[in-house]
Amino acid sequence: MTEIRTDRLLLRSWRESDLAPWAAMNADPEVREHLGPLLTAEQAAASARSFQADIDRLGYGFWAVEVVADGRFVGFAGLDRVDDGVPVSGVEAGWRLARSAWGHGYATEAARAVLRHGFSTVGLPEILAITTATNLRSQAVMRRLGMTTDPADDFDDPDVESGPLRRLVVFRKRAQDG
Repeated sequence: MTEIRTDRLLLRSWRESDLAPWAAMNADPEVREHLGPLLTAEQAAASARSFQADIDRLGYGFWAVEVVADGRFVGFAGLDRVDDGVPVSGVEAGWRLARSAWGHGYATEAARAVLRHGFSTVGLPEILAITTATNLRSQAVMRRLGMTTDPADDFDDPDVESGPLRRLVVFRKRAQDG
């Protein structure tokens, strides 16, 4: 089982005890603002099981994020293959944290560890990060990670007909760029 430790966080396998706070996060309109519809508890649980299955199968995926100081589950961070049907391919870094965990630098800390793992352990030559054009908080994390963007890579989400969630921006970081 792969775990990733940082100074303040543990990225680890999912536990049954994560499911209730995970469901609460995904029922929070502010957390889901740039992600689409709220999830039911059943949908959230299914996503957590899918994330764990990826970790078990691939050795990477979206790990549960725990604050080491108090053992509190605060969200996920990790790596996932880019969905089929979009004009970019590869592996992307992603994160989602509960509102109570916002503003503490956890997203940047977790994502930095995920990038390091993706480059050094998984051996990826490049890692992407994709978010909506309106998600300025995630874009700020991407910039802090040293990721760069080229507007020519941006695209419209084929699963979204219209609105603020349709336009997606793509950030990249190559292993050779450190």
